[in-house]
Amino acid sequence: MEGKNNSIVSEFILLGLSDEPEQQRLLFFLFLLMYLITGLGNLLIMLAISSDPHLHTPVYFFLSNLSLVDICFTSTTIPKMLSNHISKNRTIPYAGCLTQVFFFIWFAGIDSILLTAMAYDRYVAICAPLHYNTIMTPRVCVLLVLVCWSWAITNSLIHTVLLIRLSFCGHNEIPHFFCDLSPLLKLACSDTFINDLMVYTVGALTAFLPFIGILLSYAHIFIAIMKISSVRGMQKVFSTCGSHLAVVCLFYGTVIGVYFTPTSTHTAQQDTAAAVIYTLITPMLNPFIYSLRNKDMKGALRMLITRKLGFTV
Repeated sequence: MEGKNNSIVSEFILLGLSDEPEQQRLLFFLFLLMYLITGLGNLLIMLAISSDPHLHTPVYFFLSNLSLVDICFTSTTIPKMLSNHISKNRTIPYAGCLTQVFFFIWFAGIDSILLTAMAYDRYVAICAPLHYNTIMTPRVCVLLVLVCWSWAITNSLIHTVLLIRLSFCGHNEIPHFFCDLSPLLKLACSDTFINDLMVYTVGALTAFLPFIGILLSYAHIFIAIMKISSVRGMQKVFSTCGSHLAVVCLFYGTVIGVYFTPTSTHTAQQDTAAAVIYTLITPMLNPFIYSLRNKDMKGALRMLITRKLGFTV
């Protein structure tokens, strides 16, 4: 297309998760409830961390950033899906669709790299505890977060700009509940070779490299655990890392399965189901995963509720 957008499609139709009215109503209330839980849970995590001086440490700094990103991540897709259901109008303008793609890829990329920064923090805390305070300084933590946001927005801009150059010649039905890169590329009637190449190169840098970094961090952590003779010490390490590892498995397992495996091996329905996991279920579970087994986090949440909201727990 020589960098020129000759699209004749002015809007797309989001087919959603179901055509059955009964299922649509059930899914609407289910997604609304999950979205509210996600927003409230992550907001409470952020407020608890900011209000408790004991939690002003690198691990909770990264966690508060993850909570912020998760709120933005779910807000990119779920409100539009809910409004489409209420209005009975499944269309989304061409510009709105590209905007959704941009923010979706941006926040997903931040999530990916931020999980790596959290793994590095756990690695330093367990494998080099005596040097932890000199390595994980406030300046280093801020720089790591800035790298997450900067690299992710660069990755998102590349995919979005390359998407603009494609033509869409009539087929405008997206078998999804939001505008995602993969189904849009399937709808394009122009050559998507460069787009696919960028998904497997630049996109892979945002998914696979962080994932490898996490695996290496946990490999070193596992070796360090094997050297701990105290059962109590091992339990403490597993408690510290278990929450993060659970989130990593949920997030990367679905993302890599959708974007970095041949499209012939999975259907649109499977992609949509996987998307529900990493766009809504994982962000919703994060506050529970990180707080239920964390005494400091539970204490901070209890203090927040009793002091700030006036309830007794």
